[in-house]
Amino acid sequence: VQLVESGGGLVQPGGSLRLSCAASGFTFSSYTMKWSRQTPGKGRELVATITSAGGLTHYADSAKGRFTISRDNAKNTVYLQMNSLKPEDTAVYLCNVLISRNNYWGQGTQVTVSS
Repeated sequence: VQLVESGGGLVQPGGSLRLSCAASGFTFSSYTMKWSRQTPGKGRELVATITSAGGLTHYADSAKGRFTISRDNAKNTVYLQMNSLKPEDTAVYLCNVLISRNNYWGQGTQVTVSS
């Protein structure tokens, strides 16, 4: 199983970023995918979840109305569109998948929101 995140960077408050997570080594279309974020002070927070076919999504309160999770099963990729970014969104963003009780994580992509 391999998960590779990309798309992070430095953005001003109010700006937008689109993160991508390319997956391989498993049947991507069969699994729920998640985006989490991690900061030294707050630990790891689950941000968004999307079911295997993309029919159901769930967001943390901090992400509702600003972030959108989506997936392209033909490309084995899950996305996180982040709008109206705030300084408190600064974190390393990671995607993960639970397969047979094993949690697999990518290496993460840094998002920094600052003026």
